Amino acid sequence: MPTDPTESTDSSPPPESAQPLRKTKRASLTKASKVKRTRRYKGVVGWREWIQLPDLGVPRVKVKVDTGARSSCLHAFNVEVVEEEGRHMVHFDIHPLQDSVVGTVRASAELLEHRVIRSSSGHEELRPVIRTHVALGDYAWPIEVTLTNRDQMGFRMLLGRRAIATRYTVDPAKSYLQSKKT
Repeated sequence: MPTDPTESTDSSPPPESAQPLRKTKRASLTKASKVKRTRRYKGVVGWREWIQLPDLGVPRVKVKVDTGARSSCLHAFNVEVVEEEGRHMVHFDIHPLQDSVVGTVRASAELLEHRVIRSSSGHEELRPVIRTHVALGDYAWPIEVTLTNRDQMGFRMLLGRRAIATRYTVDPAKSYLQSKKT
């Protein structure tokens, strides 16, 4: 019988979740002339950043990096779901610049599904979901994005925690760590 109550007589190894984390070497990152596609950790982002949505033809949009939001969402209007060659497609317009209706971009993407999204106020909305690439700094990767009218919101896009998981950590006191402020 153990004399210390914290000791155990069980000699089996602790469960895998209790094992210490192994340190991994991170590949050194170099500036690239082309955007790299990646899943590995890339560094720190600020609470707001400039990104690109190359698949949608959006050269720049300011996003709020929102770790409180599970999914990412994009301001879209004139949303139409149509069937083309046996696939469901979504056609929509985007105003990429905050507080501006100048520079409307017409975009199309394949519809993944419709998903019920609950806002922080508890309001539920059925939204179309698409997959597109997001480019931040020198890297690009695919993310799922819901489409909704964010005209009254401060940012045209929220980049949720699923989009940045395993890639970036967020410094809530900083802005534009991976992009230039304009």
